[in-house]
Amino acid sequence: MPRFTDLYTLGNFIDTFALGHYARVLAATDRRNGNSVAFKVMRPEHLSADGDMRWEYRAFGNEADILTRLWHSPNIVKLYDCGFLTDRGEAPGGGDITSFQGDVRGFIDAMPRYAAAGWRPYLTLENLPRQHSLFYLMKPNKPERRWRLPSEEGLALALQFSELLAQAHEHSIVYLDHKLEHVYWDGTHLKVIDFNSSRRLEDGRADASGQYRKDVHNMCVGVLYPIFTGMSPQKTSLRPQPSSRDAVEARYTDIDTLDFSMEPSLSEDIADLLQRGAAEELETVASFVSGLQRASAQHGWQFRDFYTSDASSEARSQLRAGLGKLRGGHEHLREARDLFREALIQDGISRDLEDELRRLVVLVNEMLNHRVLP
Repeated sequence: MPRFTDLYTLGNFIDTFALGHYARVLAATDRRNGNSVAFKVMRPEHLSADGDMRWEYRAFGNEADILTRLWHSPNIVKLYDCGFLTDRGEAPGGGDITSFQGDVRGFIDAMPRYAAAGWRPYLTLENLPRQHSLFYLMKPNKPERRWRLPSEEGLALALQFSELLAQAHEHSIVYLDHKLEHVYWDGTHLKVIDFNSSRRLEDGRADASGQYRKDVHNMCVGVLYPIFTGMSPQKTSLRPQPSSRDAVEARYTDIDTLDFSMEPSLSEDIADLLQRGAAEELETVASFVSGLQRASAQHGWQFRDFYTSDASSEARSQLRAGLGKLRGGHEHLREARDLFREALIQDGISRDLEDELRRLVVLVNEMLNHRVLP
C-alpha cells in the first residue's frame, strides 16, 4: 500500500477566493510523472461516522463519471487520477493512498467499501491558471468599479459554452452549476470546472426537456449575464455563489428577468437573447445557438444563415487583433509588477532603491485597476 507522500507533494490551497461546499483544492505535484495538478479532496467533515456515503462522497464518483463521458470536449477540465486516502486533515499530510488513475468504474464501484473504512475520496485534475478565472478577474478591487468582457470575447465564450452544453445534453447530462467561479477564460479558449453537482438523466425521464431548458436558463443567467455586464443576476456585486446541493438547485429559480440598465452599450440582440434565456423561452441549446449566431453576425461574425457585410467582417478582424494587443499589454504589466516585487524582497538593497520599487508597484497596480479587459 503506497503512502500519500509517495505519490503526491502538496502545495498551497488554490480555492481560497471561492470556497466550495464539499471539497478543498490544493496545488500539487504528481511524483509519478512530475506534472503540476489540482488535488481535490473531500472535506473531512463530510465523512459519516457510520460509514454511510453522504451525497458529498458520492459526488466524487459522479464528477469522475461525467468528466470521463465528456473527455472529448476541449472545454472541460481534464481528469488525471481518482482514489482514496486515509489522512483526515483538511490538507492531507500523510497516511495511505489508493490510486485508481484512469479506472473510473473501479473507483466508483469501490466507494462503499472505502467509505465504510473511513477513507476520503479525491480527484486529480488539470491545474488551470488562477489568472484565467473569470470570477477572480472580474471582481473589482473597489465597489464603484466593474469590468465586463468585450462583446467579441463574450460571444466567443458563449459559443464555446453552448457547444459544451450541446455535447453534455447529447449524453443526457445537465451541468446545472453555472457560476463565474467555474469559468476560466484566456481571451480565446474556455475551460469549465466542477461537475460534481451535474447530473446524468435517466433514459426516458419525463422532464428531460425541462431540465435542458433550465440548463440553458442557468447559463444565460449565471454565466453570460455577468460576463456581458459585470454584474450579478441577483442585483448585487459579484460574490461567490453558495454551492450546496440545495443551493445549486435553487440559485436562479426566481430570476426570469435581467436588468441591462447599467450596461446600455450592450447590443440589443445580445440583451434580448439573454432575456429570452432568463424567461426560459429557449427550449434547447440549438435554439440558443441560432439566436447567438444572429447576434454575432451583427458583430462581424460570418455564418451561413445570417448576413454579415464585408466591412463588418474586416472591422472584426481588426478588433480581434486589438484585443490581442491589449491582453498582451496587460500580461506584460503583470510581469513587470512581479519583477519589481521580487526585487523588493531581496536583502541588502538600498532605501532609495526600495522606495523606487514600491513607487513603481503602486503605479503599475493603478494601471491594472483601470485596465480595459477583465
